[in-house]
Amino acid sequence: MHQSKVVDHAALLDDIRQWAHELGFSQIGVSGVDLREAEPGLLAWLAAGFHGSMDYMAAHGLKRARPAELVPGTVSVITARMDYLPRGTPSGWQAVELARLQRPGEAVVSIYARGRDYHKVLRQRLQKLADRIAGRLGPFGHRVFTDSAPVLEVELASRSGLGWRGKHTLALHREAGSMFFLGEIYVDLALPASAATTAHCGSCTACLQACPTQAIVAPYRLDARRCISYLTIEHDGPIPPELRPLIGNRIYGCDDCQLACPWNKYAQVATLPDFDARPALTGRSLLELWAWSEADFLRHTEGSAIRRIGWRRWRRNLAVALGNALRHEPSAAIVQALQAARDDADALVREHVEWALAQRAQPQAS
Repeated sequence: MHQSKVVDHAALLDDIRQWAHELGFSQIGVSGVDLREAEPGLLAWLAAGFHGSMDYMAAHGLKRARPAELVPGTVSVITARMDYLPRGTPSGWQAVELARLQRPGEAVVSIYARGRDYHKVLRQRLQKLADRIAGRLGPFGHRVFTDSAPVLEVELASRSGLGWRGKHTLALHREAGSMFFLGEIYVDLALPASAATTAHCGSCTACLQACPTQAIVAPYRLDARRCISYLTIEHDGPIPPELRPLIGNRIYGCDDCQLACPWNKYAQVATLPDFDARPALTGRSLLELWAWSEADFLRHTEGSAIRRIGWRRWRRNLAVALGNALRHEPSAAIVQALQAARDDADALVREHVEWALAQRAQPQAS
């Protein structure tokens, strides 16, 4: 193990920040591991059932708030922020994205998922950062995480100065908004903790008002069961019929609470090409994507976060969006495409296709 008594931890942290910058990270912080203050909120959220069918949330329980139980020997957590807005993002991008939602025939994928899978990008680069530390110190105890284990990411980020928890529950930074990924390295090094930042949401409730399904049931409290990101990505069964019309043309994730947030006028563009938007996943029509075979889906989502929802959920999501487009405007092409796919679809997809076809007779939702 490392010889901590001869290591200047403050100087090491300066080097870690420099190495992280070279690897494409925007900011590095350090948190301690005593997260007891977060335990009551976590338990209340689980008790309310707000985690939906994400059973692993309940299974891990308080391990999320106890880093030293998750990785024995952990003394500090290195936290990392990486901005993800694609490099070609124009100024006024929020208005551009809101306009997509007004075009019912366009398929809208959440911005973060239009490029390479962030799990892969961050994990590889965090591991490289850990390797640089090991090169300086020799072997040391550590483990890398990116949205991949029972980790209270926003809690750690806010404790370590990477931002504060917004009312939509995402981390917010005064100079970067919320359009960034978080990652962590649990380490057995006693690094100096960073200062936490103060919160700057004030009386603003833009995110609560913007949520199409009212999933943000109170400031800082999200009911995942109503969240479009959860419904289109994590949830593997039928989407509740009463929520389908509210999903609109969002086929993977939802950015509405972030598009409404005033702080995102300061969102930073990514430095890495990994997050550049793939043409196949950006600005395409629902019918184009519905025409994909499973092989097309696998080809276009190679190395993408979208791959993990699989072909069935992808078709389920598209069927809902096509139904919403039909309710908005009659389309013989959509009806024909849905009817052609109905008989060969499995039970889950067929049920959503039949719902979509039934939207022809519905009055337009306000």
